[in-house]
Amino acid sequence: MINTIIGLIFTFYLSFLPDFINSNSDYIKNEKRNFLTENQSAKNTLKLYQDVDNKNINFNVFENAIKGYSQLLKNGDLTNENLLSIIDFSKSANEKRFFILDLKNKKTVFEEYVAHGTKSGVVFATKFSNNKHSNQSSLGFYVTGKTYKGKNGFSLKLHGKEKDFNSNAYERGVVIHGANYVSEKFIKQNGRLGRSFGCPAINENIKFEIIEQIKNGTCLFIYYPDKEYISKSKFLNSKVKSSFI
Repeated sequence: MINTIIGLIFTFYLSFLPDFINSNSDYIKNEKRNFLTENQSAKNTLKLYQDVDNKNINFNVFENAIKGYSQLLKNGDLTNENLLSIIDFSKSANEKRFFILDLKNKKTVFEEYVAHGTKSGVVFATKFSNNKHSNQSSLGFYVTGKTYKGKNGFSLKLHGKEKDFNSNAYERGVVIHGANYVSEKFIKQNGRLGRSFGCPAINENIKFEIIEQIKNGTCLFIYYPDKEYISKSKFLNSKVKSSFI
């Protein structure tokens, strides 16, 4: 009797086994395909990083920048896909931490000083905000806009693409502009770089070259290893395959 019951159960199990195997086989194939795609994407990113060959750029920062750049490219937000700008706020303000990369020709075009907001920190920026009048810098991915002449002279508008992190940048008037407090001379005289009201201000003497280079639809990534930003950023957590020129 017991053997008969066991036999019936086994027969019942076998009747569903082909569907189970086929279903899981498709799942395994998809997972393998996704793994291979992500693995190849990671290899491409590493190869591009090695080709650019700038050891002052942290690979993890570069990798994150490529993720967001690829998402913006897929969304059709970039009208100039050759350039990628990275500001690494994990570095001291007394270091050159603004990198403009030519992805097509795989080289660094500019490597310069850049200021952070007065309320973000002194030598190191550690606090960030998307709020008006915060006088803090904002993290995340931006698309550069048009140039204009304002109270800080020739400047570049920025469009923040990340809700809760930099989406108010345009309304806040967070722009790239030149400033006399962004220079080696200012650092030597004051012991640190000067600070802005939240704008990524650059050296007055090179503002025209930089702004003209990155205006009108290029990608800008402002980085800091902020746990909330890294865990919630739709760009850093995107599954979009890395795109290269």
